Amino acid sequence: MPAKNTTDVQPKADPSTLRGERFDGWGYSDTNFTLENGVISLGGSRYEISGKRMPALLSWASGIIGVDLKLQDDYTPKGLTPIPAARDLPELIAALEKAGIFYTADDLARRRHGHGHALEEVYAIKLGALHRAPDLVTYPESEEQVIQLVALAAQYQVVLVPFGGGTNVSHALQCPEDETRAIVSVDLRRMNKILELDKANNLAHIQAGAVGQDVQAELEKLGYTLGHEPDSIEFSTVGGWIATRSSGMKKNKYGNIEDLVLDVRMVTAKGVISGQAMPRESMGTDPRSLAFGSEGNFGIITSAKLKIFTLPEIKRFDSVLFHDFEAGFGFMKDLAHAGQLPASARLMDNFQFQMGQALKPEVSDSFKKWKSNLERRIVTGPLGFKPDSMVACTFLYEGRASEVADQAARVGRLAKKHNGFRAGPENGKRGYQLTFAIAYIRDFLMRFGISAESFETSVAWSDLPGMCQAVKERILLEHKRLNLPGKPIISWRVTQVYHSGACVYFYLAALTVGQPNPAETFSILENAARETLLAHGGSISHHHGVGKLRAGFVKQVKSAAGRSWIEGAKHEIDPENIFGIANQGIGQD
Repeated sequence: MPAKNTTDVQPKADPSTLRGERFDGWGYSDTNFTLENGVISLGGSRYEISGKRMPALLSWASGIIGVDLKLQDDYTPKGLTPIPAARDLPELIAALEKAGIFYTADDLARRRHGHGHALEEVYAIKLGALHRAPDLVTYPESEEQVIQLVALAAQYQVVLVPFGGGTNVSHALQCPEDETRAIVSVDLRRMNKILELDKANNLAHIQAGAVGQDVQAELEKLGYTLGHEPDSIEFSTVGGWIATRSSGMKKNKYGNIEDLVLDVRMVTAKGVISGQAMPRESMGTDPRSLAFGSEGNFGIITSAKLKIFTLPEIKRFDSVLFHDFEAGFGFMKDLAHAGQLPASARLMDNFQFQMGQALKPEVSDSFKKWKSNLERRIVTGPLGFKPDSMVACTFLYEGRASEVADQAARVGRLAKKHNGFRAGPENGKRGYQLTFAIAYIRDFLMRFGISAESFETSVAWSDLPGMCQAVKERILLEHKRLNLPGKPIISWRVTQVYHSGACVYFYLAALTVGQPNPAETFSILENAARETLLAHGGSISHHHGVGKLRAGFVKQVKSAAGRSWIEGAKHEIDPENIFGIANQGIGQD
């Protein structure tokens, strides 16, 4: 039944609650890093390292950042941060009840729908305040209800903000503080069905609110996969992938999101944009392209038809050690042009290799401990690998047995060319599994007064080494100029390869203890890094989108004519700016 009042309206639980998600940071509420007697461990039972002690992690981190790390009480959350009171919307609420559209004005739900997971937002929800939040959260369950919501928004002059999994790190969900109208969040996660599985044509019609890992689990039961696995797959949604031009770790085999989607439906103020799921067509300018990278500016994505693939016969992990990043880079470039790539290949720099070692759980089995120590002595002894320069590349092969064998053989030949040493499937598997656990580290580090964030770019092969070095040098200069304590951390990995270049994923961290506004101080470092990326040939983003965090750089990468075309499309399709989230700066001119 529809809700009956305006103050505590939640006839069905918020999907975040049902999934056990944390409301004040990344991930699940039952999973977090803890410190006891100087040893860090990961709680819960969701990941392979959950419940295990990591005795080397704290001392290693202290050495890397240059100070003895201690928990800082000032950075421990004291409770839920305040948000502005919801605006009274009796007429809209009456219309929602009549239409049978579920909604809530609960403060916890409103707070969660007013932010993503960028560092500044996490500081705000843990230790500061959200200066603007949605006044209402709605939960449509069909495209028809989304169409009704858009009509009601026009009638009652409110702003609609689409919400998928809320995982973005680009400030895309931040409500504009200068918006005078009421803001209504449209949570799509009840639109989570696979509407059709077309086995004859290898297609699936999936609603936009379907969460990635749920889609994956359902398709696997039927013998299929999408193959799209971003690091946020546990929480991000199909619609969110399209709205941000997502990329996944198995891009080499299955493609990026724009390669997988054959049709998309998006509800706009002027009606539904859609087409047909054709293998390919030459039809002139395709209005559906507005959905890709739209970030909520043009409408609400309700569903998409995507390619599906039969489950691979074999999945196999692998890893290779290289003496330094230069050797690993040469390997990755050769691999990109070798054909028949592994589903995934990721090259970590020395810092990330060391972090992976520091995150290794305590080993109680005496034989495993002896074996690990022996392997370490062989690698750093007769094989000549140096702990302060060696790097690692991890692989995932998928396909028929013959394909996997060919890919592994090709990797082996190229690794030998670049003096690499095969480190085996166990290390490769562990490297990929750590991806999900590492996402929790940033929030844990905040308690030590460390601000940290990740960002990515794509860049030509010829510019990649110089760009990485230039970013490192710029961060060191800015860190010194700001007179911050300790040493900054700037680290990178190559995560996706293309014919003409690659995606580089950076980690940046610094001690911001004593700063009146740690997030603001950190943003100076982050903006310096991004300025350097652009100056050395990098893109504004590879798969995280633009949002508001990177909007200030748009004029550097899009021509005046291009921006004019986008603004013209916005005005034509949304003349009343119903979708006034203002990501990428769209709709503000």
